[in-house]
Amino acid sequence: MTMNKRQQHQYYGAAPKPTRFAKHWCLLLISIFLSLNTRTLAFDYGDALRKSLLYFEAQRSGRLPYNQRVTWRHHSGLTDGLEQGVDLVGGYYDAGDHVKFGLPMAFTVTMLSWNVIEFQHQIAVAGELEHALEAIKWGTDYFIKAHTSPNVLWAEVGDGDTDHYCWQRPEDMTTSRQAYKIDENNPGSDLAGETTAAMAAASIVFKGTNPHYSHLLLHHAQQVNSKTNFIIR
Repeated sequence: MTMNKRQQHQYYGAAPKPTRFAKHWCLLLISIFLSLNTRTLAFDYGDALRKSLLYFEAQRSGRLPYNQRVTWRHHSGLTDGLEQGVDLVGGYYDAGDHVKFGLPMAFTVTMLSWNVIEFQHQIAVAGELEHALEAIKWGTDYFIKAHTSPNVLWAEVGDGDTDHYCWQRPEDMTTSRQAYKIDENNPGSDLAGETTAAMAAASIVFKGTNPHYSHLLLHHAQQVNSKTNFIIR
């Protein structure tokens, strides 16, 4: 299903909850990384970093890995994209709901990536570099799936209206998993631009440790960025 301008505004252009998710947690992570560099003894910032990254594990959607540390979470959203004939399993849920909004998810991955680029040593000293890389890759794996063709980027999975009226575990959710996309007829420059930024930043993160994956991310970022007739029209 494609999104008209009213739906774009309603679902991912002006939703307050996804903004809270991206803004609050990314600002917290930045402050933690900066604090790790000061070697302040009054507080255990390494523990704060660990718990912040655990939050992202708790927000995972899809089939969870064997090393999942948040053990009270289980597989969920395993049919996302099925009705549309695409595989949209994975990614992150937004805030306290079960909608997967592309824009705040991409912003979050962008900020996580740049924090690893700038503060990799401090994160490694805290013993959390592997978990930070896993948090980034969980998002970028989903963005690759969502970019199903050069001119199509899936923007959202789930319906914000019905979801926000229903409190239940994602493992048990019964609300709509309708998916929305941007394409030549339904442009979304904000989403396309931020997703490009997320994949490009992550490609820098993985350049030294996983060059093949880094190249794949850069390819998708360049392709999304170059298709201006569906990004801006």
